[in-house]
Amino acid sequence: MGGDTGRWRFRGMGWGREAVPVLRWGRGGERRSSGLAYGRWLGFRAVGVRGCLGARGNACPLGAVVPGRSTGGLCPECARLDRAHSVAADTVADDPRPYRVYLAWFGPGLVKVGITAEERGTARLLEQGAVVFGWLGRGPLMAARRTEELLRAALGVPDRVPYAHKRAVRALLAPTAGERAAELEALHARAVVLDGLPEALEGLPFQPVDHMGVFGLEGIPAASAVVRELVEGGTVAGRLVAAAGPDLHLAGTDGRTFVVDTRVMSGWELVAADPCDAVTIPLDELPRGVQDGLF
Repeated sequence: MGGDTGRWRFRGMGWGREAVPVLRWGRGGERRSSGLAYGRWLGFRAVGVRGCLGARGNACPLGAVVPGRSTGGLCPECARLDRAHSVAADTVADDPRPYRVYLAWFGPGLVKVGITAEERGTARLLEQGAVVFGWLGRGPLMAARRTEELLRAALGVPDRVPYAHKRAVRALLAPTAGERAAELEALHARAVVLDGLPEALEGLPFQPVDHMGVFGLEGIPAASAVVRELVEGGTVAGRLVAAAGPDLHLAGTDGRTFVVDTRVMSGWELVAADPCDAVTIPLDELPRGVQDGLF
């Protein structure tokens, strides 16, 4: 794997400037991307083995193979290196850039607080699959971190929501933007009056941003399964009906809608397949009665 520079390998999903889902590819030091459109039929097949993509733009020095179910796409050594330079890991304290604190809503009862570099705009929220979000404040990194910690301690707001929970409620979202924003608006009102908010944080008014249309979630059928992993020779095929965060919602030719978590695709060489082919990779059934199971 370490010397394999001749094959285009999948490097992950992102969101382009126009809030369009984009698939990213790499071959050695080369990079390219391909945009997606809802309603488009997709088909691809995994080839060979899944290789570690390396950390911080560098090739994996071990040429390691990554387990199929890993959502990180990195070997343990590269994952440690990548984490060591992450703001989220709380190992970077001297970043001079301004940061923003956000509140994000993924569905009924699923809210979180987080921080992102101001220069990234809304990219972090698209990457996380936030159906609605609003800014809480802006300021230096340490002030943003302290605010995040304060909301966790004082209001019990988590800084992480499992992707399994996010995708499980996407067919249960309220039909109007006002209803979807109500939970965040109430949380914002409670947060801005907390004692102990850092003086260096500039408070921002609640102005909800709704990604329902951007993600294509209006009226989508409930997904019945999620891809567990890709396997050598395994095929994924279907019509793209929605995308949120790293997830692609595909409608197969058998009439079922299933989710592809693109994080398990990273590191694979993918070749074109007939979009009408049967799905031949392992799927996990999504639980029914989601509300009772989650809340």
